[in-house]
Amino acid sequence: MTFGLRTKLSLAYAALALLLVGIISLFVNYFFKIQFNDYVIAQQKQSSQNIVNLVEKQYDASNDAWNVSAIENIGMSALDQGIILKVKDLNGKDVWDATVHNNGLCMQMLSQMAQYTQKYNPTLKGGYVQTGYDLTNDFQKIGQADVGYYGPYFYTSNDVSFLNRVNTILVIVGIASLALAFLLGAIMSRRLSRPISKAIEAASEISRGNFKQRIKEQSTTREIKQLTATVNDLADSLEKQQQLRKTMAADVSHELRTPLASLQSSLEAIIDGIWEPSRERLESCHEEILRINRLVGDLEKLERAEAENTMLNMTELNLSELAQHIVHNFETDFFKKSVKLNFVCDSVAVKADRDKISQVIINLLSNALKYTQKGGRVELQVRDNGRSAKLIVSDTGNGISQDDIPNIFERLYRADKSRNRVTGGSGLGLTITKAIIEAHKGSISVSSELDKGTAFTVSLPKSRG
Repeated sequence: MTFGLRTKLSLAYAALALLLVGIISLFVNYFFKIQFNDYVIAQQKQSSQNIVNLVEKQYDASNDAWNVSAIENIGMSALDQGIILKVKDLNGKDVWDATVHNNGLCMQMLSQMAQYTQKYNPTLKGGYVQTGYDLTNDFQKIGQADVGYYGPYFYTSNDVSFLNRVNTILVIVGIASLALAFLLGAIMSRRLSRPISKAIEAASEISRGNFKQRIKEQSTTREIKQLTATVNDLADSLEKQQQLRKTMAADVSHELRTPLASLQSSLEAIIDGIWEPSRERLESCHEEILRINRLVGDLEKLERAEAENTMLNMTELNLSELAQHIVHNFETDFFKKSVKLNFVCDSVAVKADRDKISQVIINLLSNALKYTQKGGRVELQVRDNGRSAKLIVSDTGNGISQDDIPNIFERLYRADKSRNRVTGGSGLGLTITKAIIEAHKGSISVSSELDKGTAFTVSLPKSRG
């Protein structure tokens, strides 16, 4: 059997409240009982002493006589308090004895005190206790008062009533706490479960392909806030990937359609005898075939670069020396286009795959040259940036719009929407570049401004050696 989060939280709050109230009740009863017993004992001692003091005042020293009637009233009043009074004169003769005056009432009182006390202290081994007090007048002993009671202490009806009220209050507090815990648990569980339920609904919609679903429910709980943000980010990413897949399918179709259509029309014209299979026409068909091969080759490179099991041939290499070697190979291309190429470097060593890092530098320099007009400038920098090596390729070319920058590393994405084949390649160069850099645990970023230029920054971990 499964239960919802709201039910579990409500029950958890209630169980916690019940547990806490139970523990508090036990502690309160335990410590309160100790304090209350001490209080009862102190009160009984004080009551006994007060009774003795009253009895002493009933002695008439001038006549050497006791006011027995007054002592009887004192004794009967003491009996109501659970105390059995016996008074003797100096010769040991009984002046007044509660057990003689009304023994049945004394036994009933003792039995009642024992019943009250045993009810709240069942482990207490009590019995009749009697304490003797000397009666004095002007510092002269005039007799003795024996004060008896159920000991070591006893509860009166007032004490029992007080304890009952305390227990009733604890029960009421427990019930109120339980009800409050249920209410608080319901409120808190609703606040916690609502965004989670929204996240589940959003995830279900995403699993059905509805990537536009977003969670708008706000929460002040950090983990839930992270959960909703993660689900929203997932939806954003999947929606973007879906759009990119559609774009990729359209782009691949477009890239293949043009050369294939050209090949088809040319070959049909030759087959139908409209064109002669001349060298020039065959070379044109061959160029279209090469273009298709280049696109397929780039797709294969991307697949290899992004494969999780890509094997990198990691070696220690000087990034500056590698970059300088590639710059020398590009000098002729830059000279022909009248674009100035600057190279600035620090000597910095990295552990990387030489061929793949060479491909990264070649891709970035090729793009910079491609989009920089005659008379422009391209600069390649290699910098030691503490824990990492920085490779920066900047140009004064056309630049990239801010709308295009987030997508330039995606497959087959090109900022030149017209797909001009003078400048437009397969649209996979930067995607391959990013995959290679990330395989090296590095990063690549771009900053650009239209008609002012672009700068690509590659960060690679430095060699520890």
